Amino acid sequence: MWPVDAGPRGRPVVERAFEAPRSPYGPGHRGVDLRAAAGQPVRAAAAGRVSFAGRVAGRGVVTVDHPGMGRPPLRTTYEPVVAAVRKGERVGKGQVIGHLQGGGYHCATACLHWGLRRGPVYLDPLSLLPPRLLTAGHARLLPVFGIPPPSGGD
Repeated sequence: MWPVDAGPRGRPVVERAFEAPRSPYGPGHRGVDLRAAAGQPVRAAAAGRVSFAGRVAGRGVVTVDHPGMGRPPLRTTYEPVVAAVRKGERVGKGQVIGHLQGGGYHCATACLHWGLRRGPVYLDPLSLLPPRLLTAGHARLLPVFGIPPPSGGD
């Protein structure tokens, strides 16, 4: 599930997408930035166990290991977050793990940086979501030009 509440289109706005680094220390964007408001609840995208809840470089970070999702297990990270959980705590999918800190760390305005790793390899966290959540929004039917409208039922 999305770690922050959906926006008006049924999903949060992705301010910056995942950009895989070409090497372990190369440039890239090791996660996605989701538009959110300071103080907004941050939820676990999947069930797991908190492996870290604390501060790194002045920002709050929560990391959740997901042992039932392959080997090595997947690990999600959320920052900047004021943690509402502790290391070792089990969390359920959708459980509030903290609240978004104010300030622009990755974005011009407040946003959540959401990361995903399998061992040392960074992955796109959007790959955790089913396609219906990635395309959620209001459906609109548009006319198809050049095709006559259906006739009334005879």
